[in-house]
Amino acid sequence: QVRLVESGGGLVEAGGSLTLSCAASGRTFSQSTMGWFRQDPGEERKLVASIAWRGGGTFYADSVKGRFIISRDNAKKTVDLQMNSLKPEDTAVYYCAAALTAPLRSGWRAYRDWGQGTQVTVSS
Repeated sequence: QVRLVESGGGLVEAGGSLTLSCAASGRTFSQSTMGWFRQDPGEERKLVASIAWRGGGTFYADSVKGRFIISRDNAKKTVDLQMNSLKPEDTAVYYCAAALTAPLRSGWRAYRDWGQGTQVTVSS
């Protein structure tokens, strides 16, 4: 099991940048696919970006491709999501999640461990 704690959310103007960080604890972090999801009220959590446990493989939702960058440091047990050129439609609660065996495009049901979420608000 992996315990996850997100940080870095906040309020930013459209066009600005934010970096979300996820600190993990647990023995299986370095073997886990890590994902960042976001959720609007009343909707399912949607995959924003994911990164393989090694080798650098990544996946991005079309809505964030070219603007967001996911990275991980297995030695420090962290996963970051750098968000650039933010838009009002990026406003959501963002969650970090871990899955021991999951393809990069997997939806939220494939992930077992979740952080508490962090709010990102982009003003127009």
